[in-house]
Amino acid sequence: APWPPAPSPSVAHAGASAEEAARSRPFRVLAVALTLSAFAVSAVVVALVPLLLERGYSTSEAAWALGLGGAGQTLGRTLYATLARRTAVTARTTTLIALGGLTTAALAITPGPYALLIALSIIVGMVRGNLTLLQATAITDRWGTTHYGRLSGLLAAPTTTASALAPFAGAALAIRLGGYPQLFGALAAVSVIASVAALRAAPRSTVPGR
Repeated sequence: APWPPAPSPSVAHAGASAEEAARSRPFRVLAVALTLSAFAVSAVVVALVPLLLERGYSTSEAAWALGLGGAGQTLGRTLYATLARRTAVTARTTTLIALGGLTTAALAITPGPYALLIALSIIVGMVRGNLTLLQATAITDRWGTTHYGRLSGLLAAPTTTASALAPFAGAALAIRLGGYPQLFGALAAVSVIASVAALRAAPRSTVPGR
């Protein structure tokens, strides 16, 4: 696709300074929402295989589910531009994080059949792909492009840390909770909390047209 046109100067320089934006309540709440969501999403990716193994599926069947979920992630990303054009930033953020929780809960309560689990894995991947792009555009959608590097770095620090810790923490929680279905239920609850936080992440002055 052709490279998109550069934003107008009014958009590029919209919003407060980097320090003001980083210290604002909307930025901090957004960081909390995306961090919780990143933790849940990353834990789900790694825990999907042991979830299926625990339910009696073979390693090969679990691997196919995981791989097709990755294909769903790529497919989901192709839909994000259309979604962004038709939704406001706060509604888009809240909805995608909530969908992450809903699909995780569906995996928690669905033992089979295998075809249904494959379909759920693909849908989970599609949501995950959109969440990746949601985070990448979270700063420009709210505070413009002027301080994108600084604010994105501040936002990426907790979310990346949460993603890195999620596999270990998820495995540890699964043991304490009594199994991977229970873990997926807990991760769904984390996503619900994140979606509620996202409702409060709308800055007082957003980028025009968003």
